[in-house]
Amino acid sequence: MLSRTHVASTAVLIAALLFEAVVSRTGAFEPALLSFVPAIAVIAFLESRWIAVAATLVMAVASIGAVKAAGGNVQSDDWTRAILLLLSGGMIAFLFDRSRQSLRAALDLKLAAVEATESRYRRAFERAAMGFATADTNGELLRLNSRFCTLLGYSEDDLVGRRMDGLVHQDDRDRFRKSLAELRAEAPSLGAELRLVRKDNSIVWVRLTLSLSTPETAPSDSLFVVVDDISERRSAREALIAQKEWLDLALSAGRLGTWRIEYGQKVISGSSQFWDILGLPPAAFRSLADLSSIIHPADWNALASPPREAQPGANYDVEIRIKRPDGQIRWVALRGREESQNGRNQRIGIAADLTERRQTTLLRAAVRKQERLMLVQRHRFSNLFPVITAIVKMLNAPEGDLVKFKETLVERIRALEATHLLLSNSSDGSSTMRDLILQELRPFSGAGKTSMNGPEIKISGGAAESFAMMVHELTTNSIKHGVLGDAQGKLEVRWALGSDGADDGIVFEWIETGRPRSANIKRKGFGSIVLGTDGSPLVGHSSHMELRDDGLRYSLRLSSKEVRA
Repeated sequence: MLSRTHVASTAVLIAALLFEAVVSRTGAFEPALLSFVPAIAVIAFLESRWIAVAATLVMAVASIGAVKAAGGNVQSDDWTRAILLLLSGGMIAFLFDRSRQSLRAALDLKLAAVEATESRYRRAFERAAMGFATADTNGELLRLNSRFCTLLGYSEDDLVGRRMDGLVHQDDRDRFRKSLAELRAEAPSLGAELRLVRKDNSIVWVRLTLSLSTPETAPSDSLFVVVDDISERRSAREALIAQKEWLDLALSAGRLGTWRIEYGQKVISGSSQFWDILGLPPAAFRSLADLSSIIHPADWNALASPPREAQPGANYDVEIRIKRPDGQIRWVALRGREESQNGRNQRIGIAADLTERRQTTLLRAAVRKQERLMLVQRHRFSNLFPVITAIVKMLNAPEGDLVKFKETLVERIRALEATHLLLSNSSDGSSTMRDLILQELRPFSGAGKTSMNGPEIKISGGAAESFAMMVHELTTNSIKHGVLGDAQGKLEVRWALGSDGADDGIVFEWIETGRPRSANIKRKGFGSIVLGTDGSPLVGHSSHMELRDDGLRYSLRLSSKEVRA
């Protein structure tokens, strides 16, 4: 019986011969090549090389026969065309045959690789230590390995065609169906611990993993099921929890709770007292991620990050902040050690609520700080009275003018008050030279008449008040007789660390330029005593005032001990 390819090849050959016969009779064009070459190509594609060569020979003979049938003589050109037809047909048949052989060899190699891969997959599937199965997207089992069947006590024929949810314990069935419904291209794999019901109605705990194998095409067997028996592990965990109950009773009086973190499974278990410290209802265990909502973000890694290297017996001691569901912020200490069981990293220990202890510590620290501030304030106030007394003693009523005396006294006391307020606003009772100077020169800084230049140097306590009094006297003197009381001139205030020695202190300079000073304004009085032009200044040493043709220059040295006093 002829195959379809043979029938098609024969039809093509007959059609080509009929076409050649018709054309030869009409004499429209030369026979052979134009009509037979497409037919030879089709036959070479459909048949083997030798059948294509035989068909070419038939066409060549038919070409010569057509010439004779037309009543003509066979010329040398006719033989040449016939020979060319044979050569062309043989070449076409040879090329198609070589292409067919190369294609068949490549296909055989590919099929062999696919068969080898499938064979390895089939052996791995059948001999795996865990249960494997394929199912459709509705959870209907299609194929299972022997481990899966042994785990549940069924034969493969009993399980094929059954839905997975029928094998899940009724208490876990809704969770399984929810996991199955949540499988999609964005989340192609889900895992959960649940109970399966064996054929004898016994319960086995498993780690069930569902994966979409090809979510793009979604064939009938696109769901891959992996089942790992964790009954022993689960029993050991439950036994450990039971053993902890008596320890929880012993620790409850001290508000201590026990806990265990298994980083491989990312779960945390603890005693009822432990969950009470966290403000959560008791539970056998919880997912570690469930605690992220109550633990301070800055402390999360201290709890959730597993040990970088397994060091059994290494101590673990951290303090974390938690926000309980009732809104309370609590400090909890976790103290314990690291363990490794069957290659799984764990931490176990005791939890203690440190909130009350921390609050007591903070309260005591606040009281001590307040006491120190009160002592500083008391000392500062006690220092003010001698300064005020000295000011009153040094001031004289000019020509018996009591009103002028009171105005001058109030002005000095207000300057002292401003400095005292500046120091009081500082937590350590100190201020910088820049702030003390800026306080006096602020009314003149906007006009561009003043400039300050110097490092940040702090002055404490009485030294700061005395230095501020001296700056006030320089400012008052400049307003009355210098550049601050006139549109002309500028004031430059600068200070720097001395370079003459390691303890040379600070060099302070007050320089007025652009407005001549009268030599007769220099006189003995309160300002001279404060600035030390006729003796020692209130603070510092080596004070010097120089009247120049274009202004005034005042300099002073402050030792490190005076600045830090």
